[in-house]
Amino acid sequence: MAEFAYTGHGPGGAVSGTLEAPSAGAVAEQLQSRGITPLRIQAAVAARSPALPLRLRLPAWRQPRVATVDLLLFSRQLNTLLRAGVPILRALGGLIESAANPAMRATLAAVRQTLESGRELSQALASHPAVFDAFYIAMVRVGEATGRLDEVFLRLFKHLEFEQFMRQQVRSALRYPSFVIAAMVVAVGVINLFVIPAFDQVFRNFGAELPWMTRVLMATSAFTVQFGWLLALGAVAGFVGFRRWAATPAGRLIWDRTKLRLPVAGKIVHKATLSRFARSFALSLRSGVPVAQALAVVSQTVDNRWIGQRVEGIRDSVERGETILRAAALAGIFTPVVLQMIAVGEETGAVDELMDEVADLYARDVEYELKTLSQQIEPILIVFLGILVLILALGVFLPVWDLGRAAFKK
Repeated sequence: MAEFAYTGHGPGGAVSGTLEAPSAGAVAEQLQSRGITPLRIQAAVAARSPALPLRLRLPAWRQPRVATVDLLLFSRQLNTLLRAGVPILRALGGLIESAANPAMRATLAAVRQTLESGRELSQALASHPAVFDAFYIAMVRVGEATGRLDEVFLRLFKHLEFEQFMRQQVRSALRYPSFVIAAMVVAVGVINLFVIPAFDQVFRNFGAELPWMTRVLMATSAFTVQFGWLLALGAVAGFVGFRRWAATPAGRLIWDRTKLRLPVAGKIVHKATLSRFARSFALSLRSGVPVAQALAVVSQTVDNRWIGQRVEGIRDSVERGETILRAAALAGIFTPVVLQMIAVGEETGAVDELMDEVADLYARDVEYELKTLSQQIEPILIVFLGILVLILALGVFLPVWDLGRAAFKK
């Protein structure tokens, strides 16, 4: 006889305990005879001494994290399993076994355990806010209320796929400018630390009066050599301070608004944020979420606090009885074309479809802007590079030219 630990649903709700039986099947028969539906049965020894979770065996900085691709696979696979009629607990069990990321496996195991205790799936997912954001949980809650969880997970999969595509496009567009800027910073450092000090000694040996640009370069180089550690420390402190300030509610609001006003990048951030808003709003409406509630959820998922506040203003206006068109016009974040599409959507009752059109419109604009971003930034980088080369050339070679001309006259 072996001892087995079990959890299940009885007439009074969730139950758990241990039983002695020759097999897990015998335990299931005993539970069913008592009117208890078994959810989980396992050997008591394994239940009392589970393997240590990965997060307990690794330091915090080495713990794996759940990536977007893990959520994509989870949403797509769960949609397929639910559409095939597989029970949610059994589907999660299969996903736990097939999960490649240990962090995702541990998260799904915790979600399954919460479900076995009698809670709903949305509540189980809400216990892991670092993995499932407010929009994801709200959509799952809608799927539970409407009985269309499989459709909701398919729409979430497409939503996450779009988000990942946008991030990849941004990284690809910024790769070349980032490399050029990094190369310029390294070049300036090398010149200040090694090149100019060598010329400094030569110029001082000549004993001639140096041009003002050369004196500025020599003073800058001397300061860098002597206080370079202070500059590096100040840069690190400034970066950390900025990150902490931007993480505060007031700092994030100011920074998110500033991002929209940046040259070149501002319009891309604006269009990408509005595309995210439109697609999330359309997804919420299509899933049966009321307009005001959909706006409340979307305002938290646009990834820009300033635009999020404007969306909250639209929600407040709608709750007071205003139309979506009038509220959106007062928000001041949409173009006339988008406002016209919202007007048509309200007249025809197809706001969700028109919001999808808006999302596609902005997405195409963002894709085009990102593809041409390098071409837009390249002239700016060339100008800065040319100014840098001109300053260095004049500062280093003017004294040599003057000395050579003086020697030639003699």
